[in-house]
Amino acid sequence: MVSRVGELASGVVEQMAAMARAAQAHAYAPASRFRVGAAVLSDDGRLFAGCNVENASYGLTICAERAAVCAAVAVGVRALRAVVVVTDLLDPARPCGACRQVLAEFGPAMHVVLLGTGNSQVATSLDRLLPEPFTFHSLP
Repeated sequence: MVSRVGELASGVVEQMAAMARAAQAHAYAPASRFRVGAAVLSDDGRLFAGCNVENASYGLTICAERAAVCAAVAVGVRALRAVVVVTDLLDPARPCGACRQVLAEFGPAMHVVLLGTGNSQVATSLDRLLPEPFTFHSLP
């Protein structure tokens, strides 16, 4: 996939990855043991992190990406430039469909960096992962 990470300021991806890993350490995943951390970058340069939070009623589970978006929205952010997602898998995990749609609401072409263990990394953009998101603009 095409890397668009070069458009981010030097060191930002590393800082986001560190925040995402710190959030991942707090993930609540008693059923799956699949801990995920995420960090998002707002248009004004602020960073927000989140982790997955499972629930006994599994459909109520919150993914790390959506938790990070909610943290940003809670303080008034409405535009995001990038997301970093970390897991303990060798091959980096891609965001689920629900997370892709939520991310698209706040940055349809944002940078996406997916990190696995070791040096495993995928850099892409959200518009490549979700080329035609549902939007309010598509309503009649």
